[in-house]
Formats: sequence, structure tokens, C-alpha cells
Amino acid sequence: MALTADKQALIWKTLNETRGKIEPSEYKNYIFGLMFYKFLSEKAQTWLDSQLRGETWSSVWEQNPEKAAAFMQTKLGYVIQPGELFSDWQAAINVDQFNITNVADALGHFNQGIQPGAKATFEGIFDDMDLTSSRLGSNTQTRTKTLMDWISLIDQIELDEDADVLGDLYEYLIGMFAANSGAKAGEFYTPHQVSDIMARILTAGREDMPTYSLYDPAMGSGSLLLTTASYMKNDGVRGAIKYYGQEVITTTYNLGRINLMMHGVEYNDIHIHNADTLSSDWPDGVQSGVDSPRMFDAVMANPPYSLKWDNTNREDDPRFKAGIAPKSKADFAFLQHGLYHLKQDGRMAIVLPHGVLFRGAAEGRIRQALLENRNISAVIGLPEKIFTNAGIPTIIMILEKNRTTDDVLFIDASKGFEKQKNNNKLRQEDVDLIVETFLKREDVAKYAHLASFEEIKENDFNLNIPRYVDTFEEEDPVDLVAVSQELGDINRDIEQSEADLLAMISDLAVTDDSKVIIESAKQLLGGHHE
Repeated sequence: MALTADKQALIWKTLNETRGKIEPSEYKNYIFGLMFYKFLSEKAQTWLDSQLRGETWSSVWEQNPEKAAAFMQTKLGYVIQPGELFSDWQAAINVDQFNITNVADALGHFNQGIQPGAKATFEGIFDDMDLTSSRLGSNTQTRTKTLMDWISLIDQIELDEDADVLGDLYEYLIGMFAANSGAKAGEFYTPHQVSDIMARILTAGREDMPTYSLYDPAMGSGSLLLTTASYMKNDGVRGAIKYYGQEVITTTYNLGRINLMMHGVEYNDIHIHNADTLSSDWPDGVQSGVDSPRMFDAVMANPPYSLKWDNTNREDDPRFKAGIAPKSKADFAFLQHGLYHLKQDGRMAIVLPHGVLFRGAAEGRIRQALLENRNISAVIGLPEKIFTNAGIPTIIMILEKNRTTDDVLFIDASKGFEKQKNNNKLRQEDVDLIVETFLKREDVAKYAHLASFEEIKENDFNLNIPRYVDTFEEEDPVDLVAVSQELGDINRDIEQSEADLLAMISDLAVTDDSKVIIESAKQLLGGHHE
């Protein structure tokens, strides 16, 4: 993380002081939108400085706006007109000439100036910034003041020359907004430690591949894609790594697009869609009656757990050959979708609830088919309460399409974590142990077991981790003789204490009124010795 913890805390505190009555779930849309516009503006300005050779952007634009726009579009995929850079907004604020229409006009012009080939990446990316919302203020003047505060705040964030600093800040804020946005925050955020486990397993031994394609069918903020790419040698090389994903929630889809670009991913390496993965397969799919799905080197996902879905008329869908997941639980539908799009030598990691390991009926049949086809490589049990606002324990399942062995590695990592205020957090040593154990594929007492197919078959294809990893800790045997002696010592101490108290009561100088109380106390204590 390029930003210090103190700087992160200061930025979060300052943001909260300026947000007024806006809920974090809505507030984040404006903050992230303004941050992204600043990022695009600075990228445009840096490029202009390298191209204009002393001319101003305004003078070039005045000579031929169409040619100037095409000039910037060719390189960046978008256009920001003169006077509409983020720095221009701040300059207008400094001389008291800023109005909310400055932002509205700039965003409108941005949408009109997107290169046709970049529309899938940029189009509608600022749509969640509703500049007419009463949440910003009751009138244009107060809404303008709110935007001025936010623009000035974001302008003060020193980000040096390191592009990753802005991306890291964005990722940090996503996590903070998730923690403060209620139960549905998990729809867009996977804790970095979990992403790290999945990424390291997916890329192990493959870091030097010259090209690499990633796919997340429920991509949320895109953190799984970014973390996985970060372990590849060619991360940051334009064209080397391709990012694919789908996200059904439009606001979250926008969040993901922004996150990828703010981490330095070029627009033409991004291929993501705002669509329902289960009802709308990847757009390549079936063409002219022929199934020609796109395949990926790595598939990763943290889909919504036990989601209700429409499972009718799925029998002919090639993604679900192992069976149709029940309509009340789409877990195996997401799993099969991802596996279907995996290359023959690819690797897949998916976060799922524990129920997929042992539930019966259709899910039991799907599980058996996956095991018989040698698709399941490992099952990793995670601690409870490590996901934002989700207390249930989860697993990471690792799958491959073309394994030569049929064993399954079980890892029970549920006990290794650091307890925090409202949740649990995997420590670095916990992450390292999980990854190292996966790579070694050996038994570890009370932690991991490499189960043969026959062993799994004897368990009726039930993959519940306690069937394979015994974490039971025996308590030390009770020494009855020592306990008896201790009880005797305690009784003798009690008798001595009562005798001492009786002696003290007898020595008291008393009045007639208190004699009855004292005699009653002596009888009560004395009765214990009869």
C-alpha cells in the first residue's frame, strides 16, 4: 500500500466531515466520480504536455475542434475539452467563479467525446453522479458549495507520480465504504487477503506467461482481477493482460470500470459487461447456432451466496452439463459457468458457502459429477466473519479442467485469524500458510489432508471439511486425586474462616436490640459444623 495508514485515516475522516446527510452508499458515487475525473484529467494533461510543444490546448482546439478531439481520442479513447480539466474546476473555485454547471457541462461533453471503440469502457461511467439530487443541497447554491468542498478536498490529496497511489487510495476507500454501507456491501468488495490467496494460487508457476486472460463473472469492484494480475511478470505492459468480467448491478459495474483504469489498466485491455451472468452468457457464446465460447487462463469469482435464480429450461445450456443448480441456490450455477469458460490448462478459484460441500439432491449430483471428472483440486475452509457484513463461514474451491489426478486437498484454515472489532482478519502468516500448503499438497496434522478419490467416494462424495481434517484437540485428563485433595483444602479453609468469624461475633459488645441478630448468625454458622 503506497499510502500510509495515517494518511488513509486522515482522508477518510475528512471525507466524512464533508459528506453532510448523504449515506455512504450514495456518497461514494460522487467521491469516486470526482476522483476518476481528476485521474482522467491528469492523464490527459500529462499526454498534452508531451505533445503540444509549447502550444496551449485551448489554441489547438480553437484552430480545429474536430481534429483536436480526434487527436486525443486516438491515444486516450476520450476527450476533455479546454477549460474542463479538474485543475480548471479548482482554478475557478479559487477565484470564486465556480458553479455546479461547470461539472455538468464537462461530464456531458465527456460522454459525447468518447471514441467509438472505447464506448464499452467509458460510456455512462459518470451516470451515478446525480448533480440535481437534493441530497447535495436544497438548491443550486448549496449543491455548488458541496461540490466545491469535495473538489478542493480531492485536489489536496498529494498522489506524487505513482499511479498506484491513486488506485490504492481508491481500493482503501472501497473497503471503508463497504464497511459503512450496510449488509449489501459484500456485493462489490472482497477483502484483500482473500483476493491475495486466490491470486497467488491462480498464478503459481505461471507468472512468466507473456499473455494472460482473466475472467470474473461476478466482478464487483474488480479487485480480484487486479490482485491476480499483480502477480504476473507482465502486469502493467499494455496488451499483455486482458481483463474480462460481468457485473449485473450498474453502479457496481461503474465502480469496477473505474477501479481498473485507476490502477493503470488501459481502456483497450478492459472487456467487461453490465449483464446477468447466469441468464446472459459471455457475449461470444452461441453464434449462428454454433457454440464458440471464449476461454480464459484464469477464472476467479466471489459471487452472491445462495442466490435465487431462474433455472427453467436450462437443460440445453452447455454450461450446466453436470446438472442444474436448484432455483433457491445458484452457487453451482456460478461455479459451472466459470469452469465452462476455463481453458484446458487454466485454473479457477471461487468463494462459496459451506453448503456446497454437503447439500444433497441436485447439488449432490453436480458435486459427484465434478469429482468424477477430476475438476475439484482443493477445498479451503476460511474463518467466519472475514467478509464485510457477512458472518457466515466460507470456502475457496480451486478447480481445473484437465487434471491428471483425482485427489482433493482439504485445508482447514478456519482457526487462523486476527480478531477485530466487528469482524475477523486473515494475517499475512495465515495467507502464506494457506498458499504454501496448497502448493505442497501434503498432509499437515490438524490443518490439511490430501484425500484420495476412493476416500471421497466412501464418504458418498460429501466434501464437508471435518470429514477429512480432524482439528479436535484433546483436553488434558483430569487428576481426580489432586481434585479431591484440593476440595479437602478448600473445606478446611472454609471451616477455619467460619470459626474465626464466630469468635469475632462473640467478642462484640452488643445491645439488647442486636442480641437476637447475633444469636441467629451464630446458629447459622454453627450449623455448618454439625
